[in-house]
Amino acid sequence: MRQPGPGGRPGTIPPVPGRPATLLGHVAASALCALLFALITWQVLVQGPLLSWDARLSGTLVRTVPDTVSESLSDLGNIPVALPVLLLAALYAVRRGNRRGAATAVAAMALVPALVVPLKEWTARPGPLEPWAAGYFPSGHTATAFVAYAGAALLLRPYAGRVWPTAAALVLTGATAVGLVVGGVSRGRGGVGRRGVW
Repeated sequence: MRQPGPGGRPGTIPPVPGRPATLLGHVAASALCALLFALITWQVLVQGPLLSWDARLSGTLVRTVPDTVSESLSDLGNIPVALPVLLLAALYAVRRGNRRGAATAVAAMALVPALVVPLKEWTARPGPLEPWAAGYFPSGHTATAFVAYAGAALLLRPYAGRVWPTAAALVLTGATAVGLVVGGVSRGRGGVGRRGVW
């Protein structure tokens, strides 16, 4: 059945052209991210050259900003900061009738510790500046920030436009990662740091 176009004029016949390409783009982007994550994980496990580059970069960047700034940025990945953002977006989506999307986003957040903690144990990644401490990969703070802010952005995009929710999610996740790197924040053994677990 032909879908009506603007002003009641004839529209397109389903499926609307372009949607499969969009889905293909999302699948390709997801596959690329998974491949990159697998490559980094492999480098951590075999102590490849990526770790020495990481140590040099960390040595250059640590303490280049005041501790109060780096701690504030890294705190964006704390659960008490990131989770309420996602929950507010989920509640808004539920009120707008998107219960499935809200449930999916909250379930994804619940999976973060279930996936990150075993990976931290498995990789036992020492800190680039603290080789005696383990639990530095993958970053629980960065994972929390990404899932919370990207999930919130995906829930808000149908109502608030595509640009600003996505941009805000990228900025907040990037700021979390930058805060952790430039602050040289020690999360200690097993991810326990001076201000909590993770």
